[in-house]
Amino acid sequence: MAGHSKWANIKHKKAKEDAKRAKAFTKHIREITVAARTGGGDPDANPRLSLAIENAKKVNLPKDNIERAIKKGTGELDDGSGNYEEVTYEGYGPGGIAYFIEATSNNLNRTVGEIRHIFTKHGGNLGTDGSVAYMFEQKGSIKIEESSMDADDLMLAAIEAGAEDVVNEDDYVEVITAREDLFDVSKTLEGQDIEIESANLIRIPATEVKADPDTARTNLKMMDMFDDNDDVSEIFTNMKMDDDTLALAEEAS
Repeated sequence: MAGHSKWANIKHKKAKEDAKRAKAFTKHIREITVAARTGGGDPDANPRLSLAIENAKKVNLPKDNIERAIKKGTGELDDGSGNYEEVTYEGYGPGGIAYFIEATSNNLNRTVGEIRHIFTKHGGNLGTDGSVAYMFEQKGSIKIEESSMDADDLMLAAIEAGAEDVVNEDDYVEVITAREDLFDVSKTLEGQDIEIESANLIRIPATEVKADPDTARTNLKMMDMFDDNDDVSEIFTNMKMDDDTLALAEEAS
């Protein structure tokens, strides 16, 4: 999980900056819209929508925006932007690093063109469906930024709630769950007055690939370009991003 954790840590810090921009709102609105379309507009009967709303509230998405996104998803509102679809892309970056990218788009031709361009620009290539998916396992990720609970007590509470693992990062704790247990574990922890910062599905690589500094630097730049694309919601990679690799990559940049 080292690679996932390091990239998650980078994303966590970047998300705090993004939260001040409209781009963060856009991604939450799209997730709410898709969740409402696929599972209905009642969050009590739609766990995915419930989590999407809670995550949106954490970045202070206005209530009116949330309600409009739900209505757009259920078909009660047509804002002229078209229907958003979930799509995934798979490919390889420099050094044979595998990428699994999740996106939400209202124009698939535009999105695939942009994704292919980013891969090509950095010496990578867009692959076919299934080319790297088997390298990743889908899990639930719950982030807890601050807790008055002792670290050991928090770990025990998470495990008792059904978590598989608890990872302590620099400024937050990440609770890992089975894919199907994400909602229940999140709600159980909230019921114990543990403040959840976010709860999402992630993909963890089965094995990681060690990259030299130049390769790491190029891949990190490519990840940033993917992350800056409004259609891209999540980026997962199997590059081993330990402290030494990240430090060397920063020196080489």
